[in-house]
Amino acid sequence: MTNAERFRDVYEECYSRVLAYATSLVGREVGEDITSETFTVAWRRMRDLPHPALPWLLGVARNLVRELRRRNTHQYILAAEEAQRIGSRAEAHVGDIAAVVTDRHIALQALASLPEADRELLTLISWHGLNTKEAARVLDCTTATLAVRLYRARRRLEKALDAAQASEDAPAASPETTFLTHQQGAPA
Repeated sequence: MTNAERFRDVYEECYSRVLAYATSLVGREVGEDITSETFTVAWRRMRDLPHPALPWLLGVARNLVRELRRRNTHQYILAAEEAQRIGSRAEAHVGDIAAVVTDRHIALQALASLPEADRELLTLISWHGLNTKEAARVLDCTTATLAVRLYRARRRLEKALDAAQASEDAPAASPETTFLTHQQGAPA
């Protein structure tokens, strides 16, 4: 197999997942640029490209994002909804659409409340389908370290989900109720 054939195969197999990962870190527009640059690096370093290539490619994409953030002082917003849409295109949702939308909103709200490192780790495992060894390679840590981080991130996500669910379940205060509550606490 020639380098061009191998590159084509890797590109076809991994492009959408690298794009989803990059998009989840920096948004759609910049994510496309990061993905293009990732595959440019892969082409230049075909001899270094391991099998499977996805963890290596995600590591390159992660490094490119880190480099971009060092050069640019602006913070980028996590595009979790876009990554979710890309990652679940093939999945068919069955059931009450309102329940699905509500559950998704709660999950995204809980995920957004977590620190960036937790969000990245959880999305690598859940949305991008990496195992702990592959995710550890992307994050440049040992598998044991990643397992501890993953355990802690999952516990924080559970707490965030409980809090997000509680805020969804709490009845919204009407303007009149809010006014009366503030008036009762005000000195006469």
